[in-house]
This record gives sequence, C-alpha cells and structure tokens, in this order.
Amino acid sequence: MDDAIRTERLTKYYGGRKVVDHLDLRIPKGTVYGLLGRNGAGKSTTLKMLTGMVRPDYGRIELLGEDVETLSPETRARIAYLAEGHPLYTSMTIRQAIAFTTSFYPNADRPFVEMILDHFALSPKAKIGRLSKGQRAQVSLALALAPDPELLILDDPTLGLDTNVRRDFLESMIQIIQRRGRTILFSSHVLGDVERVADRVGVMIDGVLRVDCPVEQFKSSVRKVVAEFGHEPPEVPPCPGLLSDWRVGTRRELVFVGYGPRQRAAVEALSPRRIEVVELNLEDAFIEYTRGPRRPLPIFTQFQSDIQGGSADESIGVEGAA
Repeated sequence: MDDAIRTERLTKYYGGRKVVDHLDLRIPKGTVYGLLGRNGAGKSTTLKMLTGMVRPDYGRIELLGEDVETLSPETRARIAYLAEGHPLYTSMTIRQAIAFTTSFYPNADRPFVEMILDHFALSPKAKIGRLSKGQRAQVSLALALAPDPELLILDDPTLGLDTNVRRDFLESMIQIIQRRGRTILFSSHVLGDVERVADRVGVMIDGVLRVDCPVEQFKSSVRKVVAEFGHEPPEVPPCPGLLSDWRVGTRRELVFVGYGPRQRAAVEALSPRRIEVVELNLEDAFIEYTRGPRRPLPIFTQFQSDIQGGSADESIGVEGAA
C-alpha cells in the first residue's frame, strides 16, 4: 500500500533544544492516524513541518508521493490542514467564507461543502463571529474539505469543544472523509476520541516517536499487574518491560510493556497472595507508558518482538519518560 505521508530522519531544533528527533513516520493511504504525546512532545511542530509552515533542520518529507519542498500546485490542492483553534474571518458569513476559500480551488466541490453544512445544520447566511466554538469547528472542517483533499492534517481539532459537540464533530468527520478513502492525521489530547476513531497511533516522547502501531496492539501490550500481599510488599527487582512500580498499601501496582510468562514468573517469585492483570483503555495505557519513573524507558517498537515471542532482554532503553 502506498504511503500518504513519509518522513525520514525529520529533525527540528528550537534554541538549541531538539524538539523533533530523527522522526521516521509512515502513514499508509486510507489510514486514520492519531499522533499522541504530552505537551512539548513535538506533535504540533511535526504537523507544521508536514504542512510547510516550519522548515526542518534536517531530514525529508514526502506527501502523496512528492517531496514537500517541491510540491506541485496540483498536489497541494489534494492536501488540507485544520489549525488548532479554527481561525476564521469572523466578519464573514459562512457563504462568504466558502466563496473566498473555493476561489483558490477551481475544482472545489461546492455541492460537497453544502452537504457538510446541511449535515451540521449550519445556515450559509450565519455570521461566523456569532457562531459557537463547535459551529466554527464545523465550518472549518467544511472549508478544509472544499477541494475534496486526499490527505487531511488536523492539529487538535476538538480543543475547547464540549463532550457532545466533540464526539459529533469527530464521528461526522470520519463518516464524511473515510467513505471516500481519504487519509487523516490528527493530534489530540482527548484519548477517548483517538480510541474511537483512529486505526493507528503514534506516541511521541521528547521529540522521539516511541510507538507506531495499531490502536489495539498498543492497548493490549501495556498491562497493569496488581500483586496483593496482605502485608508490607517486598521490593520488586529489575524486570524486562517494567515501566513503573507503585506501592499502594499492601499491594504493588506494576505496569509492563510486553507482559508474558517471564514477567509473570518474576511477579510470582515475590509470593503475592493474589495477582490481577488489568486491561487498560487507550488513555490509561498512554498515561502509564509516558509518565513512568525516572528509570530507563523501554522503546515500544523493540518490545514488539517480545510480544510475538522474542526476548525482552534485547530491548533498547532510553532515559525516563517526559
């Protein structure tokens, strides 16, 4: 399958600080990809480099098979970007905003835009300055989709929206775009939204892409293990794949990447009364993976071999989580 987005060793510094570190990213066409990370992880900088608003210090980017430095006008018209906060000309009506936007795209699909407005029950006569945050987000989506792009890049598109509006916005976006086989890359701080709509996730920590896999694989690979002792719990020795170790009363709460027979044997060797393995949703898995103690943090991709029966001893460690 062809890639809609491909980066090679993409790197960016700000004031001597490396905010994106040798990013190699592949997003196949037709994928809904959620880019995750804590504040300052490098997500927004990555999206701005992809859209040409920020120049990388090193590396290269291909969008829809073309180098981003030499994108043809025809290819640029196949790519849309939705900025954080949905900036719009508030003095315009929706109809004026559509006319202004489509004037740059001779082949803009006006009936498609009108269908989106009708889906959101937005009147073309409404003035943008009088719309709610949710309605402005909906107008921004309609304008971004006016040229019927093959690739849509969104920077935290639901930021500031209430729960109901946010869910409707995302689900509508996926229904509208995916039925045409389009590719979506979006960042978000709302992990429940990502879990609901994304096929694949990437997790950035300190500018490095640590996770790049299907949503379900990431969730199934991060496990919380609760060991109950009934008395003061013993110290836990180092164990391959151990992300965090928290003492809570008479139990130990351990989080592993690639929990398997070897890890279970290590827990059983502590002689607990009971062991419970807890499945995590995407939000909990993300939090546990990124907030670990100041100890070497396993690189997720290195643990995939362990998940599939390889040896976790071969994993590569980096310094602790952000």
